[in-house]
Amino acid sequence: MQNAIFFDLDGTLTDSGPGIMNCAQLALDHFGIPVPSREALRVFVGPPLRQTFARFGVPPERIDEAIQVFRGRYVPIGKFENTPYPGIQELLHALQAEGYALYVATSKPQVTAIEVLEHFHLAQYFQVICGASLDEGRETKEDVITYLLSQIGSPDQVVMVGDTDYDVIGARAHGIDTIGVTWGYGEREAMVAAGAVALADTPQDLHRLLTQPR
Repeated sequence: MQNAIFFDLDGTLTDSGPGIMNCAQLALDHFGIPVPSREALRVFVGPPLRQTFARFGVPPERIDEAIQVFRGRYVPIGKFENTPYPGIQELLHALQAEGYALYVATSKPQVTAIEVLEHFHLAQYFQVICGASLDEGRETKEDVITYLLSQIGSPDQVVMVGDTDYDVIGARAHGIDTIGVTWGYGEREAMVAAGAVALADTPQDLHRLLTQPR
């Protein structure tokens, strides 16, 4: 079987922060929860919404309501307030041509992840796009990777690529190493502390790290 690379989506392949933060702000305003700064909303990019709304003080019994308000704007508008990072399409094209099997493992709802990747003409590079599904009990990055592995079997060699410690922790639960990318929304120190085996500052750095012998 081909060597496999699992890519996170938000903050790794595309800069989805503007749309996510705009919708998070709307939902927090709905509850009258003050936000200290725009920068504080960056933590919404990556982890499941349920976890992050709880961090901002949304009562447990109203988190579903917060998610509904968020998605009321995100589904028609916010998901496209988004841009692929420079060099990502070239990276994916090169890896595919070099024989790597590419997959997406994201905590974004699967149907939305597919829509976003198709919109930006990136879906063609991935053999499977796997995301969250509350109906099927997939919410965390660990859950998503569990499901993805169940779909594809066990590759000879697999590595995760993501921009937060959340990606590192989810992959580590499966014994998968993670290369962290620093252009997204996580913190370098947090990724290293969680066990990232390397950090890439550019897609060119990432290509080198992914293709060097391990």
